[in-house]
Amino acid sequence: MRLKGLLDKWHLNSLKINVKFLEAEFTPCDKDKDAAWALYVELLTRVTTQTLDDCEGNEECALDSVYSIFPTTRSILKEYGRECVHFTKIAIVVLNQVVRPFTAKWHKAKMDGTFELYKSEFRKDLRELQPKLLCYTSMLSDIAEVEDLTGIEKD
Repeated sequence: MRLKGLLDKWHLNSLKINVKFLEAEFTPCDKDKDAAWALYVELLTRVTTQTLDDCEGNEECALDSVYSIFPTTRSILKEYGRECVHFTKIAIVVLNQVVRPFTAKWHKAKMDGTFELYKSEFRKDLRELQPKLLCYTSMLSDIAEVEDLTGIEKD
């Protein structure tokens, strides 16, 4: 399979990736699969992919959980090393193009003390981010060759 096919399958085809990478054969090795599994578990068990009703949770904790994808991914990349090329290509693009715009916007508001004023907008943005991260999480299950449990709690 080509990387483009994998991104299309999981509705992540809006990511901007070098055409050469998109046309490259996508054949993950065991380290890619292990790294995908490690991040899959993290994302599947966070607010990144779980519904946060308006009367539940805490916005700052939710922001911290989304932000924690960065150090978690970095740690996984370091642990599985240079052989983990396919996972790395996808993870870096998702971090920089999907997660970073969200965290940059809300981190600034948190730091300048205006975050409390925009809780409903934060929740709206989180609800818009979650489907993208659900697709990413599903794609990770595919790479890891495990059952996709992203919809296990839905009706």
